[in-house]
Parts: sequence; structure tokens; C-alpha cells
Amino acid sequence: MKWEDWKPFYLRIVREMGYSIEEDRKSAELLRELLLEGDEYILREELEAVIGRKAYVFGAGPSLENALGEFDFSDGTLISADGATTALLEFGLIPDVIVTDLDGRIPDIKLANDRGSLLVVHAHGDNKDKLVSYVPFLSRILGTTQAEPLDIIYNFGGFTDGDRAAFLAEELGAREIVLVGFDFGEIVGKWSKPYLRRHSPVWESKRKKFEFARELLTWLEKNGRARIKMLIPSPTQKEGKEQQERGRSADAL
Repeated sequence: MKWEDWKPFYLRIVREMGYSIEEDRKSAELLRELLLEGDEYILREELEAVIGRKAYVFGAGPSLENALGEFDFSDGTLISADGATTALLEFGLIPDVIVTDLDGRIPDIKLANDRGSLLVVHAHGDNKDKLVSYVPFLSRILGTTQAEPLDIIYNFGGFTDGDRAAFLAEELGAREIVLVGFDFGEIVGKWSKPYLRRHSPVWESKRKKFEFARELLTWLEKNGRARIKMLIPSPTQKEGKEQQERGRSADAL
């Protein structure tokens, strides 16, 4: 996604979510400084070499656990969105790439990073403290922003960690993108925030983020080169009705 295509989405997002463009810019500049100081950054070309023709993008929705137990993901690049990294580790999977604004479980992100995962660390106005605290201890980082890109800080499009990971995969060469654990429903997966101990009812700001993510993924499906599909695992008996609703929603992408 080019900046001129992303900018209208971005302006709507900051207006409706109450974000600050200036704080986003400051955060991007901070991330750039941290990466240059530590010399642990990577460039687009290095990440592009890792992305295969098929990419699985893992979100932190409640269906993720069933999907990880049911399907084999060995035929594609594994890209986890932030907290989904924890679930992958629980199933013995090391993501090739982690897309994160450092809002997930940092010990798990650090563990995966130490075991070979490349990191795509996102700067926005609300996470400057996390950038300062965690970036110096991580390695092989590509920086991203939702504001104007800088020389080593990229903007491939996308808003939440999940849809941003899909935009990244498409931009860097994937021609089939399989979304796993993207539920967009009334329940937020327990991996979404470190303080969650179980799946929880969606809160209002999260609902707005879901709406933007769905809209952006629909845009990507229509305007990108990659074929995008949603992976729907078999539901447990308890989840049957809810899973059918998610299936109908997924068809709308």
C-alpha cells in the first residue's frame, strides 16, 4: 500500500480513534533513533527474503487455539500478530516473523526472537515507553509507523497488528495469505493482552479496531495481488453456533 493510498485511511483512524499525528511521528523518530543506536535493525530486503509465496498470518482471536491443533502450517511462512506468538509457542511453533507494537507478552516475543523470529516493531503515539524499554533488548528488527515513513522506518499499510501483518506479507511477495485466528466477533482472545487470563467480551475501542481491520483487509483483497482467505477450524460442540457466525462473517471478506 502506497502512502497516498494509506493516508485517507490514516486520517480517518486518528480522527475516529482520537490519536495524535504528531505523537505518531515522534514515536517513529524515536524508534529510528533506537534502531540506529543499537544497530540491530534490518531492512526491507532482508525481511522480503523470508516471506514465501504462501504466508499464514496468525491473529489472537479465540479460534486460534482450535486452528493450531487442527491444521498443518509447514507449507508457508508463519507471521504472528503480537500476542498470537504466545499461542504458537504453546504449540511448539516458532514464527518466522512477529508483527508487534510490543503490546503482547514480551517474554514470549523475546524467546521467539532469540530462537530466530524476525521482528517488525511498530511505533505509534502510545507506545514510546515500550519502545525505550524493550527495543534495546531485541534483535533483527524492522521498524514501521502508521504515519509518514522514514528512511529505515516503513509503512506498508494496515492498522492493527493483524491486518498490518497481512499488508506486510502482500507487499513483500506473498501471493496467498491465509488468515488464522481472525474472528472479529464479540469475544477477544486471551492472547490479545498480557493481563487477560481467558477469552473476554470485546470492549468498545477493540470493536472499533476490528471494524477498521475488516475494512482494510477487504480493501487489500480487492486491490492487492495476493489471494486472501480465512481459515476456519472445526468448532467444538460448545462453540458450534458462534463458529458458524464467524464463518458467515469471514465469507464477507
